[in-house]
Amino acid sequence: MATENSNLPAPEEQVGNADDVLSTAPAAAEEPQPRVKRPRLAAEPVDAAAQAADPARTEASPVAEAETSVRTSDAAAVDFADEEAALAAQNDGLDLGEETPEEAEQAAAAGDTYAGRSGEELVALFARMLDREPVQSLRREAEALKIAFYKQRRAAVDAERRAFIENGGAEADFVPATDTAELRLKDLFREYRRRRDEYIANLDAEKEANLEVKLRIIEELKELVDSDETLNHTFTKFRELQSRWKETGLVPQARVKDLWETYNLHVENFYNFIKINKELRDLDLKKNYEQKLALCEQAEALVLEPSVVEAFRKLQKLHDEWRETGPVPNEYKEALWERFKTASSRINKAHQEYFEGLKAEQTRNLELKTGLCAAAEELISRPLVSRKEWNRASDRLLEIQKTWKTIGFAPKKDNNRIYERFRAACDRFFEAKRDFYSGVKGEMEHNLQLKTELCEAAESLSGSEEWKKTTDELIALQARWKEIGAVPRRYSDQIWKRFRAACDAFFERKAAHFADVDSEQSENLRRKLALLDEMAAADIKTGGFDAIREFQRRWGEIGFVPIKQKESVQKRYKAAVDAMFDTLRGSERERSMGRFRERVSSMRAAGGGRLRTERDRLYNKVRQMEQDIALLENNIGFFARSKNADALVADVKAKIERQKEELQATIEKVKLLDREAAEENKNDNK
Repeated sequence: MATENSNLPAPEEQVGNADDVLSTAPAAAEEPQPRVKRPRLAAEPVDAAAQAADPARTEASPVAEAETSVRTSDAAAVDFADEEAALAAQNDGLDLGEETPEEAEQAAAAGDTYAGRSGEELVALFARMLDREPVQSLRREAEALKIAFYKQRRAAVDAERRAFIENGGAEADFVPATDTAELRLKDLFREYRRRRDEYIANLDAEKEANLEVKLRIIEELKELVDSDETLNHTFTKFRELQSRWKETGLVPQARVKDLWETYNLHVENFYNFIKINKELRDLDLKKNYEQKLALCEQAEALVLEPSVVEAFRKLQKLHDEWRETGPVPNEYKEALWERFKTASSRINKAHQEYFEGLKAEQTRNLELKTGLCAAAEELISRPLVSRKEWNRASDRLLEIQKTWKTIGFAPKKDNNRIYERFRAACDRFFEAKRDFYSGVKGEMEHNLQLKTELCEAAESLSGSEEWKKTTDELIALQARWKEIGAVPRRYSDQIWKRFRAACDAFFERKAAHFADVDSEQSENLRRKLALLDEMAAADIKTGGFDAIREFQRRWGEIGFVPIKQKESVQKRYKAAVDAMFDTLRGSERERSMGRFRERVSSMRAAGGGRLRTERDRLYNKVRQMEQDIALLENNIGFFARSKNADALVADVKAKIERQKEELQATIEKVKLLDREAAEENKNDNK
């Protein structure tokens, strides 16, 4: 009787169950890895703008208070809510441990199912699940539900913390309010774990019992070979044993392969050694052939399955069915097995490649995340001493967090560890930043006191009428205001308005006063221009020096003119006075020469060499005056190196000019005497 060769070795990946093959690949990669806690982004202060008072009574916009402003917008914040919720649930004792093989076959729960539900709703939903669903089917749903609960719970606690701090409380003193929903959820999870542990324990006992049943079935198969019963009864008994084998549940994983091989051996023995009706046997072999042919087709169709993991899981079930299906006609046996094995190999290869690629990717992710941890830790090591430096570092850390969020999971054994390192670095950074801004807050309080004192000083000067002195003092106060740093935001507008009001009170009074002065100065300008026209038209030779002094007196009686015209008007006045003096000095020289000519005529009439004597006297005077002028010009160089040099040089230059004028007049007198002497000699020679 032809039978299927029971001694053909089958590769382990073909006859073993799913867990045998999965043990060679990263088991955690088939499902989302445990989520871990998000690095908390502390409130980040805005860099306060420097407050500066303008000498013209202006002030920069009020500073932003560093200790309460958040520099990063919500849109820019990195969302680690899922990781934080998963770690918070784990820390609260809601970790479910490793999955059982039965739980691993469950489909992943859709996270969106629980989004937007309140904590009370989630607790009520979980309670209904425990009442209505088998405990072995709840693993994925329980994981997703606890993440959703702790996300909204953490959001509520963060809101409580912010309200507590805004009301003046210290963050270290904050204790969240007791949440009855959280307490109820923990009770439900304890009950769930109790039932699950009980189920797993019962399942293990059941597997052991199933093992005993199948071992007895194998023994009955062995006895059936030696049975003396009729053919029909024997074959009926064989079918009953096959049915009982299939109906018996799972057995311990370690015994599956050996158990099946033993069972299959005795099935082969039954077909080989029990003399049954060939027609009945051929019918059974044909039926087995059709079943295994269908299994080949299903295995080949798995190539089109989008999910490699799902295709592999289905393949394991096909292998289980293949094992439970009896022999086929010998002529089809090898070809049918090769076909099934070929299809299985394609799925196994794709499955192995998938996990090898996933493992390599997770290793790369671990390297990238390690680099980001080092970058975050490097930020902490920097000596940051200003708000600007802290804000730049905060921007950099935010970019690091965004980059972290784009990187996938690290290997399961490293995923929590690397995240804890990253989270610790972020927390240390923001703790250091909060400490820095605590110091800034104290500095701001001191700045407020200093600016209050400046306000008091400005208010004491606001009623002064010493315009120049007070203006200088207020400008000095404004300069001091600029040097003082920011004050707490809640006082910024108030203190600035007080200081500005005091400054404005003085400058408005000053502006009103000088508005009247400007009108008066415009009238003075008109009067001085009219006087200049009068000076230009005056006959100064007739009026003489008295007329000049009168013009000077009238000019001095007219008050100030607008500052823009002051210099030009003063230049015109000086030029007019100088012109009048030049005119008078020219007339004086002419009168002096007239008087000298009369003296020369008298001396000529008197005779006796008096002209010669006068000439010698004047000539000696010329020589002396030339020496005096040279000495004065030489002394100017020495005066330039002494104190008050400008005044001394001006006096000497004026004296030199007078000496030169007198020298020129004396030379003209000598020349007149020379002409008179020549005329006298000419008359004597006639």
